[in-house]
Amino acid sequence: MNRFPRIRSLALALLLGAAGTRSTEACTRILHIFPEQNLTLTARSMDWYVRYPTTLWKFPRGMKRSGLSAKNPARWTSRYGSLAVVQTADGQSATADGLNEKGLVADLLYLAETKYPRRNPKIPGIASSIFLQYLLDSFATVAEAVASLEKGSVQIVPVPIPNSEHLPTMHIALSDATGDSAIIEFLDGKTVIHHDRSYRVMANSPIFEKQLALSAYWNEIGDTFLPGTRKSPDRFVRADYYNRKLPRAKSYEEAIASMMSVIRNVSSPFGAADPQKPNISTTMWRVVHDQSNLRLFYESTVAPNVVWVNLRAFDFTPGTAVKKLEFRDRTLTGDVTRRFRDSAPLNFARP
Repeated sequence: MNRFPRIRSLALALLLGAAGTRSTEACTRILHIFPEQNLTLTARSMDWYVRYPTTLWKFPRGMKRSGLSAKNPARWTSRYGSLAVVQTADGQSATADGLNEKGLVADLLYLAETKYPRRNPKIPGIASSIFLQYLLDSFATVAEAVASLEKGSVQIVPVPIPNSEHLPTMHIALSDATGDSAIIEFLDGKTVIHHDRSYRVMANSPIFEKQLALSAYWNEIGDTFLPGTRKSPDRFVRADYYNRKLPRAKSYEEAIASMMSVIRNVSSPFGAADPQKPNISTTMWRVVHDQSNLRLFYESTVAPNVVWVNLRAFDFTPGTAVKKLEFRDRTLTGDVTRRFRDSAPLNFARP
């Protein structure tokens, strides 16, 4: 007797492209704990149909921030220093990914089903371009971030994507050094938060509740076969499967390589992009965040090497310089922490 008839039927419908979802393609996120190495690692791929310039930014504590909304912008001072992965187009920038000095990671992924809350000017607003930075600036753990967001004390305000007619429909993954995890979505005008340490994998569509149904279905049928297309549900299944199958790491280097092996498996090759469907895209870059030792490993798909940054080598004291690293030299390799240069503050895109 099948104990999961609803899960089975829902999962099959998703895989066949039914259930009211769109075939999706852009970004995957994976969280894994290696107890033998006392390591918590989060990996993600960034897929998009335009290769925006990508830079790494070091932000100190004590920075005065604005949420940039036209009415009643939120205002805060950064409590924690961070290393942000920033995308820029036509001078408009957004934090797409990042790690702060307490080990909190925030990842921004595309979600076609997003419907933002209607703007309420009585609630302080934060532009989507700086929303991830707000989380990195403000919280040390997933639990802290979730508790604050559940109070509804701030409201996200979408910023149109540069050179595009598309709004930044998105959902957010959070993880911290303890391995805690949360998925934040904006659905039917409400903020929906899934918070549980077991939420290790996230892709794009369908919404996360339905991704959990996929996971339950494939865990039930075992190792029969794996779906192999570049659609989001298929990538989710493969990422979840290989993440659960990762062996014990014999060394630190093997743990990092293990995460790279899984995130590369769910990346999309060149030629996959469709300008009319931003959810069908090519992988631009991949990162692995080491939340235990505060390191970021970055791999561009147009460069031959992996580079990494040691956050513990930065001085995050209030008043210290904002620094950035540009990837003009595609032969960069290894530890690039000393290659960061002082910079004027970043201009985030406004709604």
